[in-house]
Amino acid sequence: MKKDTFLFRITVFLIVMAGLGACKKDPYEGITSNERSIEAFQLAKGQMGPAEIDRAAGKVRIYAVTQGLDLTQVAPQIQTSYKSKVSPASGEPVNFAANNNAFKYTLTAESGQTREWTVEIVPFVETLEGKYRIQSLAVYGGTGPEYGGAAVLKMMDKPWAWPAADGPAAEMDNELTFALTGVTEDGNTFGTVTNDAGADGLYADFTFVLNPRTDVNHFYRTIPKGQGTWLRNYANNTVTFTFADGSTKTGTFNGPGSEDLGNGQSKTLTDQAFAFTLNGTDDWGNIYSDYDKFVKKPRKFWIEVKKQ
Repeated sequence: MKKDTFLFRITVFLIVMAGLGACKKDPYEGITSNERSIEAFQLAKGQMGPAEIDRAAGKVRIYAVTQGLDLTQVAPQIQTSYKSKVSPASGEPVNFAANNNAFKYTLTAESGQTREWTVEIVPFVETLEGKYRIQSLAVYGGTGPEYGGAAVLKMMDKPWAWPAADGPAAEMDNELTFALTGVTEDGNTFGTVTNDAGADGLYADFTFVLNPRTDVNHFYRTIPKGQGTWLRNYANNTVTFTFADGSTKTGTFNGPGSEDLGNGQSKTLTDQAFAFTLNGTDDWGNIYSDYDKFVKKPRKFWIEVKKQ
């Protein structure tokens, strides 16, 4: 094939393809939309997760931390359906406080048809907030649970294993106060925790005093002394405590119930507890001993609390 013939064919091909592209029509051309829905609704701050949208009822529900939120000047970002408009407009401040935290928006479709939507802001309640009294400290630990080497033990039931003056019993008059200070963009709450030492003014020294004497505060000091901060991740169901030095401990906040630990072991909670998974090391040479359960192979730690 001659070079000029080849170039001619390529040129014709490109012209034809360009013509076909130019002839392609907008699939919505000539169609007038009747869509008039709210697709997404986002507050500038405080919102917990995406809005709940009920298209059949024309209602939107938002859960939000209303502390520090001026409900008389709410300026949300509103996404609406194809070629529709919302009034008041997206980003325009409106007063939710005047009607029990609710406001009515009007959606107008391209066709001119309208529909009224009701948006409600529901104050979010952080269940972690409040004051708690420490009730008990319990550990599930031990090498070889399948051989009976593990058990659930209350630290206070083994007073000889801990310092006499400020062992785990020193925590029994401690009070934990949780205050909510804000919410992240991901919808996770955060705040401060105050660990009050109580009437005795003491915090527990988690040092195993039997042979061999071992400092295990790195396992059991999971909530800061004095004041620290917390972050609650609702997706993972975790609470992370941050200490003054920037270190962290992550656990869960559990309600009443019984947890099956396997191999015939279980843990029952009467009230609430902060539970932490521990990463001890198997010690077959000390299996069945308190040293193994508390020091070498602790598996889980509960700070049992009761809300005041």
